Amino acid sequence: MARTSTGRPRGRPKAPIDLALVEKLAGIQCTEEEIAAVLEIHPETFRRRKRQEPEIAEALERGRSKGRVSLRRAQWKAAEGGNSTMLVWLGKQYLGQRDEPPVGEEGRGGAIAQLMERLREAEDQDGDDAEPPAG
Repeated sequence: MARTSTGRPRGRPKAPIDLALVEKLAGIQCTEEEIAAVLEIHPETFRRRKRQEPEIAEALERGRSKGRVSLRRAQWKAAEGGNSTMLVWLGKQYLGQRDEPPVGEEGRGGAIAQLMERLREAEDQDGDDAEPPAG
């Protein structure tokens, strides 16, 4: 910290930043603004200190990484427990699975074409019972 000509420190003393708390909050994916609010400092102060003090950035990244691993573990357990939504989601993420309409004889649009044909047939049947228009 810069000092005055009398040797006294200039400006406000640095607010303490609890690295363990930063890591814990980052672990539950808090934003930098939310972390700054808990630390009772301005978000810009937090960002500046993160740039100046590598240990803050390291605590932030370490916490975020641990949080992602924890979330992935919970998702995996949910899938193993039979949560079908999670099974589908993980299949899409890791196995390249996708939602696609069934492939019919005519290729990728075959099922839709068959459905349209059935609708036309149903309309034709309904039209046979109807009275002809007056005029």
